[in-house]
Amino acid sequence: MEFDKIIKLIHAVGESGLSEFSFEEGDLKIIMRGGEKQSKMEKLSPKTVKKEEIVKEKTVKSPLVGTFYAAPSPEAETFVKVGDTVQKGQVLGIVEAMKLMNEIESEYDGVVEEILIGNEDMVEYGQPLFVIG
Repeated sequence: MEFDKIIKLIHAVGESGLSEFSFEEGDLKIIMRGGEKQSKMEKLSPKTVKKEEIVKEKTVKSPLVGTFYAAPSPEAETFVKVGDTVQKGQVLGIVEAMKLMNEIESEYDGVVEEILIGNEDMVEYGQPLFVIG
C-alpha cells in the first residue's frame, strides 16, 4: 500500500467515528484505535466546558506522566485538601515517574477549590490536577 493511500485511510477512519480499525494485506498490518482525546470531548457537558474555561489560568497541571500521590506516604495526611490556603511553591502532591518522586508545587497563591485527581491515579503530561482560586 502506498504512503498517500495509508494517509487517506487514516483520515477516513478518523472521520468515521470508529473506535478501532484493523487492516491486513500481505505482510502489511495496520491497526488503529481511537484516542482518548476524542472520547473525552464527547463526554464533556456544557457545565464542564464552561468551568474549564473559567479556571484555565489557575489550574496546576502535571509536568510529567506517572502515578499521582496525595500524601508523602500511605499513613500520612494528604498534602492539601479542598479549602486549604496554599502559597506559590507549596507542595500539593507527588507524581512518581520511573521510581522517582517528583513534587508538584502550587504555581499560585490562593485556596484549593478543587482536586481533579484521585490518590494513586495515573496522570498524563499536562493533565489538570488542582484548581486554585
